[in-house]
Amino acid sequence: MSWFNQARYGMIIHWGPYSVGGRGEWIANRELYSKKDYTTEFVEKFTAENYDPRAWVKLAKEAGMGYLVLTTRHHDGFCLWDTDTTDFKSTKIGAKRDLVREFADAVREGGLKVGFYFSMADWFHPDYPGAHRRDWPDSWPDEAARQRFVKFYCTQIEELMTRYGKVDILWYDGCIPSPTDGTAINTCIKQLQPGILINNRNGAPHDFHSCEQAIKPAPAGHDWEACMTLNENWGFHAGDHQWKNARAVLRMLIETACSAGNILLNIGPTSDGVIPQPSVDILREVGDWLRRNPGWLADSDRSPFTWNNWGRITVKGNRIYLHIFNGTGPRLRVADIGNRVLRAYRLDGGAPVAFRQSNDLVILDGLPWPLKDPIATTIVLEVEGTPQTTRTQTSFWIPE
Repeated sequence: MSWFNQARYGMIIHWGPYSVGGRGEWIANRELYSKKDYTTEFVEKFTAENYDPRAWVKLAKEAGMGYLVLTTRHHDGFCLWDTDTTDFKSTKIGAKRDLVREFADAVREGGLKVGFYFSMADWFHPDYPGAHRRDWPDSWPDEAARQRFVKFYCTQIEELMTRYGKVDILWYDGCIPSPTDGTAINTCIKQLQPGILINNRNGAPHDFHSCEQAIKPAPAGHDWEACMTLNENWGFHAGDHQWKNARAVLRMLIETACSAGNILLNIGPTSDGVIPQPSVDILREVGDWLRRNPGWLADSDRSPFTWNNWGRITVKGNRIYLHIFNGTGPRLRVADIGNRVLRAYRLDGGAPVAFRQSNDLVILDGLPWPLKDPIATTIVLEVEGTPQTTRTQTSFWIPE
């Protein structure tokens, strides 16, 4: 897990024929498209004429990310690689290119880790319950259909694991209904791709827990990742302008780092392969901040410190990072520090910060007011030993 914890920050890309519609990735389900109409209206127009995965990799590196995950197949069942299992694929219709191969080559060339998203669900497959006409099914039509479908999707995963070089992450989704024979499949994957990391959505063996659109840390001792969108959709939605700003993205990164977790942040390129400009601007702004404030994110440890109303506290080694979002004036009082503080300084530039300590209370003086950085200001406390708190408080209660 070393590279995963070192990265702490990755990109997931939702991209497929649904991007043509510009109404999110669930068009087939929400709008009751038949496979024929879906093919005519979206798949045949998914030509990817401006697709340049090297540009995606460049943006990810500018943002400070360490890995990329591509939707090789979403719930519509359309494959972005040259599968032998179906003609419903990008080498046959639309782009007439192996989009997965270009992606994997570009990511590897850029020195980042290669991730494949794979949805087990397939709304248009004859053996899959009719999910394109209703919400997720809770049972298979019969055992014979289940076995045929499991063999079908296993063959597709085997292609992805054997034709595209080293794969660093397999990111499952849509693993419904059970049983999906995930244990046998994952065991085989581990043999085909030694060192691959698998999320927990298709059973054991797996390597990390994943949560979606919420930050829900896994228990201590378990690696985990929160998968989040930049606006309110995964696939490109032309009408969704509810963008998170750089400050919001950084807060998510810090929140996950407090519990030694990762953020997998989504982008939804347009059908031609271009990343929307708001996504580009946000990611670059976050990347600029991370370059100005280095060192705290990679391999961050679980923080023992509780909540406060000025920001969040992350830890790494013998350093305590005070990420200030809401300034308190030129003075900041930090309670519950169970270590002797050796020095304090600004992470951005390294300027020393005056401080005094009385038992577990540290008082910082001379902070800029108002804060000069519109995103966040981070102060580093170097302490004796591993950071410890003197008080654990996860919530508060006011009696009626």
